[in-house]
Parts: sequence; C-alpha cells; structure tokens
Amino acid sequence: MKLLNEYRGLRKENYILFVGRIVTSFGSMIYPMLTMILSQKLHMTAGMIAAVMVIYSMTGIPMNLIGGRLADRCSKKNVIVLCSCVSVICYLFCALLPLSFFPMAVFALGALISQMENPTYSALIADVTPAKDRSRAYSLSYLGMNLGMVLAPTIGGLLFQDYLWLMFLIGGLTTAASTALIYFSFDPSAAIHETASVYESADEHASVHSILSQHRIILLFFAIMALDQAVYNQYGYLMPLDLGAVHGNEGAVIYGTLSSLNCIIVVFFTPLITHLFASFNDVQKLLIGDLLMVGSYFLFQLLLGVIPSYYAAMAMFTWGEIFRTISSDPYLTKRIPQSHRGRLLSINAVAGAFAYGLASIAVGQIYDLYGSHSAWMLVMMLGCVTVILELWLCRADRGAYGLFLVPVRRLRASKDVTLVEYKLSLAYLFSQVHQIPPKSF
Repeated sequence: MKLLNEYRGLRKENYILFVGRIVTSFGSMIYPMLTMILSQKLHMTAGMIAAVMVIYSMTGIPMNLIGGRLADRCSKKNVIVLCSCVSVICYLFCALLPLSFFPMAVFALGALISQMENPTYSALIADVTPAKDRSRAYSLSYLGMNLGMVLAPTIGGLLFQDYLWLMFLIGGLTTAASTALIYFSFDPSAAIHETASVYESADEHASVHSILSQHRIILLFFAIMALDQAVYNQYGYLMPLDLGAVHGNEGAVIYGTLSSLNCIIVVFFTPLITHLFASFNDVQKLLIGDLLMVGSYFLFQLLLGVIPSYYAAMAMFTWGEIFRTISSDPYLTKRIPQSHRGRLLSINAVAGAFAYGLASIAVGQIYDLYGSHSAWMLVMMLGCVTVILELWLCRADRGAYGLFLVPVRRLRASKDVTLVEYKLSLAYLFSQVHQIPPKSF
C-alpha cells in the first residue's frame, strides 16, 4: 500500500478517470484475442490478418485527426461520452449475432470510433493536471487500465472456444458503466489554466505547421514513437500467431495468461518504477523501455516452445512497457502548447498507426514466406533503430529544452555539469522571462 502513496495529492478528476479506466478495461476481452479470433475462428492467414490490421490502422488515421481537432475545439468530456456511446451500441450489436465477418466489421467500427477518444483522453489528463504531477497522472491512468485488465485476458481465453458472444456483451456493458461515471461525476470546468513553461504557451490561432516549425525536435519524437508503436504492437500480432502455431488450441489460454501476467506486473511495478525513476528524464525512461522490449522479443524467439520462458519474456516486456507509457505522453505534453495538445497528440497517434500498418504488411509477408524467425528479426532490427534515434533525441533534447534535464538547484552543486550545460540553463531561464521559444535541434 505504501507504493500507492505515489499517487496521493492528485486532483479528484484524476481519480475519476482512473476508476473509469478500470471499469472499461475489465471488459476489454476481445482485443487480446483478436488475432486468434481471425486466425482460428475465421481461418485467416498471417498475411490476411496483417492486411486487415493495415486497413484498420489506415482507417484510424482520419479518426485520430478528427478526435484531436474535436479535443481542441469542443468539450473533451462530451467527445468522450459521445464516442463511447457509439462504441457501446456496436459491441452490444455484435453480442447478438453469430460470429462472422459482418459482426467483426461492426466491432471494428466501434473500435475506430473509440480511437477518437484517445487524443481527447490524453489531452484531458494534461488539462486537469499541473505539469509537475503529469508523469504521476499518466502513470495512474495506465495503472487503472491494467488493474481492469488483470482478469480480462484470462477470462477471454476461457470464453474463447464456446462463449465469444459473452465477451462482446461484457465489453459493451463495462464501457457503458465507465461512460456513465464520467458523464455524471467529471466536472469539465476543473481544467487548470496555468502555464507551466514557455513551451506550453502559444497563439491559439497559430497553425500546427507553425508550432512544429518552432519545435522541430517534436518531429524527431514523432518518428521515434511511430517506430516504437510498430515494434510494440507485435506483442499482439506475432506472439499469438506463434503460440497458436506451436501449441494449437492451448495457445489462446497461454496467451490469455500471459496478458493477465502483463497486467499483474503493471499493477505492482508501475508505482515502484514511477517512484524509483522519478529523477530520470522522460527520454531516458523511454530508452530503457525500448531496450527491455527488444530484449524480451529476443528471449521469446530464442526459447520458442519452452512455456516458462514466455513468462520471463513477458515480465521483461511489461517492465519496458511501463517505462514507455509513463514517459511518452508526459514528454510531449510538457513541450507543446496547451491550445494544440489534442491535434499534436493525434498526429503522434496517426504516425504510430501508419508505421504499424507498414510494418504489419512487411512482417505478415515475411512470416508467410520465410517463417517466424525472419519476421522477428525484422521487428528487432526496427527496435534497434528506435533505440539509436532515442540516443539522438537525448542529445537534441538536452540542447533544446534546458532545465527539463538539469534541475536549477543542482546546477552549481554538481561537479558533472559542464560550462555549456550551465549556459544552456541560463539561456532557458532568460527565455522564460522574455517568452522566447526554444531553439530547434
């Protein structure tokens, strides 16, 4: 319980969103089983599944962009409630029909509508949270999602063979419950209007292009997160394909328990990692996360067929996922204007969807033609490229954003601080006073 003290002192709205995440995630049984539904129930090949995922990802691009624009122009609460209601209708409709391509298309429609919520949800957390607490707020939201998911994949694995309709029903009812909670309990007027730094202030009427021209380092971050998303999502694509190929029908149960282990580790380790690595900057945490993720894929592929090794690989993967999650959105929201959060967060999501779509085509084709090992090699190579770009980002961010990396109170005391770093920090303080935008990389 002491670890939960990490989340004390946040605002009431953070806890409402936290509970909403728990309830929604408890019903998220379809997503972990999606690849197996397409392969074992609808008898699709790896290439066909990849094509479906690519179409889904590409269709999600305009949905994210629309969601981001709505987040900046409309009430974020109303956007979330409206999208959730449409998703609930789609899920309940799927529960009433026998499994075929048509109800899965309706499910995909509901999932696409819910994608419009993603930039809105992330922007809403930033709106109601002071900059100093933002990492803890995103960590709490992530913890809530995984608290709900602790049992969901295992239950989904047990329902997979004979009670698939029940998974859709539970998903619809839990989404409806979390939507009602946000509608009746969340106060949209609670948004914080402070400006934590010059990086978060800009002309509300400025175009996204002009904002990115002043913060060009964000483009590098978008490229990194796009590759990172392509690598990360193979957990839900290549891994279940391999488990189904090696273990047959038992693969669904194994994958369900792996997904539940993922959530259990998140529940216990997210507060611990958030606390122990509070002194690390966001880029360093992102780098650690991707190193762990690539290492977990290597372990999974190396010992494929040895069931205990799957759980060791999943533990490593989950630690990496925690680092990745508690650093990515805080990094971005502290460096972009408040008035443009929704649109820039949606661009980040779109870049990830686009990269994931291209990677899925390549990985699916390689899997069908050359087998699992070659497909995993491509994924791990992409992971290594991501790590190299993050090393570049560490250097570029240090020059562009000054005191995010070197706290003022430790500048003169630390023997490791160079004269260049000290001058950069003084330049940052000067820009704070005179409202000068940060230099680009």
